[in-house]
Amino acid sequence: MNLTQFQDQIFYSTPEKFNQLALELFHYQYNSNKIYNQYVNLICKDTTQIQAIEQIPFLPIQFFKTHQISTEPIQDTHFFESSGTTGQETSKHFVHDYSLYKTSFSKGFHHFFGPIEDYCILGLLPSYLERNHSSLVYMVNDLIISSQHPMSGFYLKNFESLSSTLQQLEQQKTKALLFGVTFALLDFAELYPTSLDKVAIIETGGMKGRREEMNREQVHEILKQTFSTQHIYSEYGMTELFSQAYSTSNGIFNPVPWMKVLLRDINDPLDTVLVGKGAINVIDLANIHSCAFIATEDQGEVFGNGEFKVHGRIDHSELRGCSLMAL
Repeated sequence: MNLTQFQDQIFYSTPEKFNQLALELFHYQYNSNKIYNQYVNLICKDTTQIQAIEQIPFLPIQFFKTHQISTEPIQDTHFFESSGTTGQETSKHFVHDYSLYKTSFSKGFHHFFGPIEDYCILGLLPSYLERNHSSLVYMVNDLIISSQHPMSGFYLKNFESLSSTLQQLEQQKTKALLFGVTFALLDFAELYPTSLDKVAIIETGGMKGRREEMNREQVHEILKQTFSTQHIYSEYGMTELFSQAYSTSNGIFNPVPWMKVLLRDINDPLDTVLVGKGAINVIDLANIHSCAFIATEDQGEVFGNGEFKVHGRIDHSELRGCSLMAL
């Protein structure tokens, strides 16, 4: 498989082309990724019979905590690492090409929001800024730089400065996006409630043990009331993926065209379906050099148009900082 040509195709594929590319990538990763190859063989999957995306085996996401998931050797310093509370084992996503990740999130941003230059980008991600190798910080930092707006930037614990910036952006009628981890947004909302019209909040999940767990609907209701806005956006992404899905209303996520969410039966992980309710499987075509077929620890619902909702973590799964909030 010509990886350069494949990479050029994934970001411009049609829904029909997606299935073809996914099957092509499956066979490449089965032959090139040692851990994925061993997993597929252990579950006795006959790869010659795989002719549809729902027949592709999905690698349990826990393998990213214990193995280097890669199609080729990668420097052990080139990786993204998941967040986790004290004592939790973290995932590592080894990165062959950082530019591929940048292309994925940049095109994804443009797909949902338009040109990055039209926005001021703000980041309220204190727990992520305090550690290295965060894919979320990498993404938001690049968006901040690409926006070229003089007021774009990160805010660690300086809530007063963030509040002042938001008020200036509102007065100037400047379009802005505030990416915020859940617990920090709630802390900020309690101390600096304000009315937002031009600034949209993108909640990225994560309580980090700082607050009592709440579901997304509860969090969004608090934020909508505090900031006098009708909508709170959400981002669905994780260390193990190079692509994101966004929700702009009603908690319904829309993935980028090179990402697709499927479902598996919680009691039978090899039973995969395209629509309905169950545990979430993700195909991320941008994961060319790791594994594009991930069985996550989230559960949810997928609709006929490819949009999906996340209902929380699967019971008995280890909670993660980047996870979506449990019900």
